[in-house]
Amino acid sequence: MAFDFKKEYKEFYMPKSTPGLVTVPRANYIAVRGKGDPNDEQGEYKAAIGMLYAVAYTIKMSKKGAREIEGFFDFVVPPLEGFWWQEGVRGVDYSRKSDFCWISLIRLPDFVTKDDFGWAVSEASRKKKLDLSKVELFTYDEGLCVQCMHIGSYDDEPRTVALMESFAAGNGCRIDITDTRFHHEIYLSDARKVAPEKRKTVLRLPVERCEK
Repeated sequence: MAFDFKKEYKEFYMPKSTPGLVTVPRANYIAVRGKGDPNDEQGEYKAAIGMLYAVAYTIKMSKKGAREIEGFFDFVVPPLEGFWWQEGVRGVDYSRKSDFCWISLIRLPDFVTKDDFGWAVSEASRKKKLDLSKVELFTYDEGLCVQCMHIGSYDDEPRTVALMESFAAGNGCRIDITDTRFHHEIYLSDARKVAPEKRKTVLRLPVERCEK
């Protein structure tokens, strides 16, 4: 049976709908950076998603090709994730979607080396006839965070974020969004198929312990 990150790491992919603290370990990702409204059909975000999945499935299907990746095991391609911020804004202002800066990501299994990644980008570019020059191998050590399952539209996220901020403060922590620690979202629902009010999104905010 294929390894499924959502099932094997439920504490990171299937949190409760009430906030909780979690320490997220270092992990590797396929990543594409960009700017602009994620709802723009001709925008950078839509294109980035296609790039990510092209590389992810090239790695997954390598078992059927000539390249033998050491330590390979079959896996379910993990869900799409995203880091979001806006210049000069603390947190996220959902009324200014055109001002979004983002890093769109898909998690990689640990067996993928830098060489394997480079091969996958080259192979996907060749087979899919895509410009994948923006795709990068991204390593992130997220650390201590507050997270919560948000059920509803993306525009309704502020109400869940407010609960998370209140929970963090009540547990001796403060939100610690910086140039290297981000508002993080994991998309468990396909927005093309699931009604906005039923979408499941993991929301995660970095925190630090307050000094006593």
